[in-house]
Formats: sequence, structure tokens, C-alpha cells
Amino acid sequence: MSRRRSAALSLALLLSFGSTAARGAEPYTPVVTPNGATLPWKLVDGVKEFHLTVEEIEWEFAPGMKAKTWGYNGRTPGPTIEAVEGDRVRIYVTNRLPETTAVHWHGLLLPSGMDGVTGLTQRGIPPGETFVYEFPLRQHGTAMYHSHGDEMVQIGLGAMGFFVIHPKQEERHIDRDFALLVNEWSIAPDTSRPDPNVMTDFDVFTFNSRVFPGTQPLVVRAGDRVRIRFGNVGQEEHPIHLHGHRFEVVATDGGDVPPSARWPETTVVVAPGQTRDIEFVATAGDWALHCHRRHHPMNPMGHAVPNVLGVDQTGLEDEIRELLPGYMAMGQRGMEEHPMHAAHMPGPANTLPMMGGEGPFGEIGMGGMFTVLKVREHLTSYDTDPGWYENPPGTVAGPARPPETPR
Repeated sequence: MSRRRSAALSLALLLSFGSTAARGAEPYTPVVTPNGATLPWKLVDGVKEFHLTVEEIEWEFAPGMKAKTWGYNGRTPGPTIEAVEGDRVRIYVTNRLPETTAVHWHGLLLPSGMDGVTGLTQRGIPPGETFVYEFPLRQHGTAMYHSHGDEMVQIGLGAMGFFVIHPKQEERHIDRDFALLVNEWSIAPDTSRPDPNVMTDFDVFTFNSRVFPGTQPLVVRAGDRVRIRFGNVGQEEHPIHLHGHRFEVVATDGGDVPPSARWPETTVVVAPGQTRDIEFVATAGDWALHCHRRHHPMNPMGHAVPNVLGVDQTGLEDEIRELLPGYMAMGQRGMEEHPMHAAHMPGPANTLPMMGGEGPFGEIGMGGMFTVLKVREHLTSYDTDPGWYENPPGTVAGPARPPETPR
């Protein structure tokens, strides 16, 4: 291929595919909030104006499970607010909850009276009223916003979101920039509301208030420099593990980490109140991204179920079936068969099997706080799921061959 033709082909590919930054109106790579949205704004007399409405919503955690939660602009987490260091922002907040509220801009440097703490820095926003917050952005990095009025209930029901401030000039180009808010919930089977009074015994663990198999994959080209921003305003810490890559923690909720202070990781702990930004160069494949606490990449489980591993249930299953037709004993050999049984056994209303989702090699034995980083060498769009990765021949684990000469 001639040099001229090669250059023309490269230009055509760039124009048809482009970078996220090139397709946007801003001089930065816009943040992608999987299963989420970005809050629109308009410029009024040099100030970026945003509008938030906090209200009760019906939210789908995954197909087959919905709950009445509290969120902003019809979703939880609320839409991601994006701006640039040096901007002045004006945010109108309308309260459609049955009680007063306020919005705290978590991690932002701003005037005390704009900090959003009911009773301390402002009067609470009564139901039906709209308050306005206005302040300059004197920093860059990953911050959050959340209720600071009856926060046990309001945050516990989903009133939270990201506030991302881009630097005036990026230190290096980022091809893909994602934001994932980790959280935990208590939603009993056959109910329609999370219980905000639960302190530790959670059974639903989410990325952006979705559980696998309802989580969107993170779609990336091989060789892209990827940033993932994690935020946590929940109750528990979450060690988030990425398969197939090493990354560096490049920023915390306090700001950028100097290059001399970074080290390689494969797991980053995100504690309540913290944000952590990681960066890496993507390698082709399908790679799991999940919390590494063993029960967090699982969907609702019965915490009071007795341990029946190794228990001989011969005859017992028939006796129970006389009282409970259709009963099937599980757990004697582990729970691998659970997704298969859940596919054809009726369960309680409005809940999910603890594992689910079909992969290219069968049932994926995961749920909860789990998603997939899909990296492809040849990708024409970031906006569509590329399907499952086609591994090169000879690179998939399989049955061991018997030795040629038996010993």
C-alpha cells in the first residue's frame, strides 16, 4: 500500500470513528457513565447552569427486578455533572421528596454557605421548593454530590451522583473515560423498596445502581488509554479488581497523585466517601471488573440458609417435595447448578438469581457488582456492544491431553 493511500485510509477511519473528544463540543474526553447519563447545561451570562430534581423513581437493577428508589432527574445515580476547572456553575435543585433535603458537593472547594448541609450551612429545601447553588470551580478531579439531609434514608435510597471537573489542560490524552459509583442495598425478595435502615446485612451490590447481568460493558479499543473513576458514598469499602491489566491510581478525592508516588496495582480499595481514578492501556480480550469481596459479585442471597455442603440429602428431597412441590435440593456439591435451576424454577417476585448471564462458554457464575471490559483490536464504534471476544487459536484453556506414553 502506498504511503499516500495509507494516510488517506487512516484519515477516513479517524473521521468515521473519531475520538470521544473530537465528537464532543468540549476540549476534553467526555465521561461515560455506564447505565447512566450526563447532565446537560446551558451558558447564561458566562455561568454554566444545571438543573437537578430529586424525587422518587422506579429503578431497574436488572431485567426482572425493579424498586422504588430516590434519585435525581429520574435515575440513580443522578446524571454526571461535568465542567472545567475555572468555570462558574449555577445548579438549581428542586425537591419533590416528601421531606426536606439539601445537596452536598462532596470534595469540592467552595464557600461554606454552598456546602449543602441542612441546618449547618443552609435551610433545608422544603418539598416543592427550588434552591440555587452557585460557586466557582477552583480544582479539577473526581468529586460527587449527594443528599445531606436525612442522608441515612436519602442516600440509602439512591440520592447520589458524580461531579467531574476536567483540568484546563489534560496532562495526557485519555481515549476512554468511565465513571462507576459503587453501592450496596438491602432489597428483600418480593418487596419493592430498599430498606435504608439496614447497616451491614446488604444483599444487592451495584455499579451505577445496576447488577450483572444488567450492567453495561465498558467498550474500548486495544491500545486506548483508559481512565476509570470509582466513587463510593455507601456503607462498605469495595476492593475493585480488574482482570488482565495492571493500572496506576492517578488521582484520589484529594487530587492528582504525582507520577513519582504511583505504583502498579490490579485491585483498588474504594472506601466510603472516597473516589479513586485509575489509568491503564487496554489489552484485547474480555476482562472481568468486579468487587473482590466474595459475596459482592453475587445477586441476592439468603444469609440465613444453613450450610449443606457435603450433606447427604438422599430421601430428604422427596419428603420435602410432598410439602413443597417442585422443591430441588441444592448446595450439597456447591452452587454451580444454581443458574441452571433458576432458569426454569419459579422464585419470589421481584428478585434475581444470585448468578446469571450467558457467556460464550456457558453460564457466567457471577452477579452483583460485576461487569466486563470489552477490548477489541478492530472497533468501529464505542456505542455498540461488540459481542464476545474471539480468542486466537490455541489461547483458550481446555481439557489436558493424556500423555503419549503412559507411565
